[in-house]
Amino acid sequence: MGFTIGGSRGTKEFRSGVRRRGRTSECTTVAEYTGLWGWDAVPGARAAAPSRDCSCGHTNCVAPGAHPLDFAPTVPGGATLDEVTEIWGEYPGAAILLPVGRTFDLIEVSAEAGRRALVRMERMGLPLGPVTVTPDGRAQFFVAPGAAAELPQLLYRMGWDDADLDLRALGHGAFLTAPPSDHAGLGPAGWLRRPALDCAGGPPQARLLLGTLAYICHRFRR
Repeated sequence: MGFTIGGSRGTKEFRSGVRRRGRTSECTTVAEYTGLWGWDAVPGARAAAPSRDCSCGHTNCVAPGAHPLDFAPTVPGGATLDEVTEIWGEYPGAAILLPVGRTFDLIEVSAEAGRRALVRMERMGLPLGPVTVTPDGRAQFFVAPGAAAELPQLLYRMGWDDADLDLRALGHGAFLTAPPSDHAGLGPAGWLRRPALDCAGGPPQARLLLGTLAYICHRFRR
């Protein structure tokens, strides 16, 4: 994957963009997601505590502070800092949302189960992608696209289809609140495992992580 943030001059140009007029730290963060990791990004609504009223203005909003803004464009993966600034500058203060199902799906478990599973998988030397944690106590493991559709069959093959697991996969149509954006008025999303260049080519296949995640979720339930 080519490094495109801020043009062809690389990391120095990318970092210097923070100081340029009109280029906010928000735009810089979005440009890291698009230019360095190749992910699409969408401006999202915000929800203000304590009432968590959504900035979309709809009184019956079903996902306050956790959905894309109406008519907001997608900033495509590969977009430079200049391109991000031009688009994102129209949506100051928007949450950064990453569309799921394009370059990655997610396997979501409880945050505590996710932390325990992550330690175990690192000790086992399993391939890993990024892992986020939400303020409402969920851990989300990046896996290759298609995991959401394959999950029932994968669990069946591994013998976990009848188990009561606090585990689900998110695919096309879902959105991830990208750190450090606020998630649903509850606080900022964070990283349990940050993106890294060694996994920039794509997250691992779900089958490589699912056995460990299911086992830890099962033990955690008990």
